[in-house]
Amino acid sequence: MTGKRLTQQVSDAFMAHPPAIVGVAVSGGGDSMALLHLMHGLCTLHGTRLRAVTVNHGLRADAATEADLVSRFCAKLGVPHDTLLWDAWDGTGNLQNEARNARYDLMAAWARQHNVSTIAIGHTADDQAETVLMRLARRAGVNGLAGMSARWMRDGITWVRPLLAATRDDLRCYLQAQHIEWIDDPSNEDTRFQRVRARKALATLADLGIDAEGLSEVAANMALARTALDWQTFLTARDIVEIDAGAVVLDERKMRVLPDEIQRRLLVHAVNWISGETYPPRRAALANLMQALRKGQAGTADGVHARRIGGKIWVFRELNAVADAQTKPDDLWDDRWRVYPTEPIDRTEKITVRALGPEGLEQCPDWRASGRPHAVLLSTPAIWQGDKVIAAPLAGTGQKWHAQVDGGEETFFAALLTH
Repeated sequence: MTGKRLTQQVSDAFMAHPPAIVGVAVSGGGDSMALLHLMHGLCTLHGTRLRAVTVNHGLRADAATEADLVSRFCAKLGVPHDTLLWDAWDGTGNLQNEARNARYDLMAAWARQHNVSTIAIGHTADDQAETVLMRLARRAGVNGLAGMSARWMRDGITWVRPLLAATRDDLRCYLQAQHIEWIDDPSNEDTRFQRVRARKALATLADLGIDAEGLSEVAANMALARTALDWQTFLTARDIVEIDAGAVVLDERKMRVLPDEIQRRLLVHAVNWISGETYPPRRAALANLMQALRKGQAGTADGVHARRIGGKIWVFRELNAVADAQTKPDDLWDDRWRVYPTEPIDRTEKITVRALGPEGLEQCPDWRASGRPHAVLLSTPAIWQGDKVIAAPLAGTGQKWHAQVDGGEETFFAALLTH
């Protein structure tokens, strides 16, 4: 692939008008060094400010040398550069997963500090192919086989992968032509890591015509299918879903005649929206939940309860998941509820926000007038002073207080197309 085509790929990723300031993640490896140079050209052309960031995970002695290489190259280009250090790993859990999550968290905080709204990352067609292979091993469906997204949101930052159609060989040829130095991470040859094993498997599969470019194209095809399914799920949700008291309420009759995949997607999204989880429930847990609902029974997944009530399927927070959650009225409760007074209150009173629960519901004589099921109200937020319920806005008690899902009920529908 020529330098001109690589330049066009990067330009296409940011369309006609890049943001006023863009970040680029650079490790010192070939992929990210090529991206840095290509981004510098794009930003120079458009008058966009570019900042580079490197995360040193502190796991290898050579990491500091790689960060220094990036710093010197950035100085040559006139690009501001920062190195962030991660030293929080305690030796437990999956190292690559922990390092990846820490990397994104650190870079997001760095971006907010420097008013950077968008960060470019140097993942390639090879990375995409390896991802598809690993997800095949996990029996992935359409979403999994769609691979890595070219653009997505995380922690309020837009992340962009401009080079998903380019191979590592393309980028190394580009670096050589530009006389740019890079350093290969030796852990890329460590077969203890699944991604490295997938990389080696690709070399074997090449004899069958299965290569990085081919699997990357499969991922692109699956991404188109995912987009179509997302739109169908969104349109279906608009037709059969209501949001009530933070619960997702589905029309049972309309739900029953939907294709299984649309049913599954609606339930996954409902569970994630309520629980705040990023990843879908475990396959077995979700299958059990769907089977229970078809039999007219109740089920749970990731701290979320679902049951048929009066011709509707109510999906709502499980009481056990929030039984110990307690905050001040000004704080976010269960990471999703804003509870606030509609008029000034005495701030010297020792009041907290907790789940209503059965003890609290007994103090709400008019809860039936809300039209909301008993089980749903138990896990809704209430204002407590000791053992006394001062207000339970969703159970019809204490009209001087208001409770709403953070961001509003529309976030359920919007997230179907922006996840």
